[in-house]
Amino acid sequence: MAHDLFLAAQAAMAKAYAPYSKFPVGAALRTADGKIFSGANIEVASYPEGWCAETTALGHYIMGGGGEITEIAVTAERMARITPCGGCRQRLAEFARPDTKLFLCDESGVVETVTMGAMLPYGFAGDILK
Repeated sequence: MAHDLFLAAQAAMAKAYAPYSKFPVGAALRTADGKIFSGANIEVASYPEGWCAETTALGHYIMGGGGEITEIAVTAERMARITPCGGCRQRLAEFARPDTKLFLCDESGVVETVTMGAMLPYGFAGDILK
């Protein structure tokens, strides 16, 4: 099932707006009920004030009703095995669990599977802010 999530991330990447970096990225999230939310990076001239692909996907996820995130895929046109940036790791950790699967992809599909906990072992948890 990871391949369909990769395909959703790849389709999102095709819609990226990256005129400055020329580095399109796509991301897709799957929830426990099977919904897929995807996003692409969106750059603006006031660099680096754009959105990462993961952030865009999370926006669609929130607007679509949210739910438990079970899997995440990230792909980039010019970089195999791309990982979310540090900020996106924290953003994803806000809505995913440490055991949520994260699929790192190249141009043909998933090349490595890790967990969110492995990607962000010491992330901030919202419960400390209450």
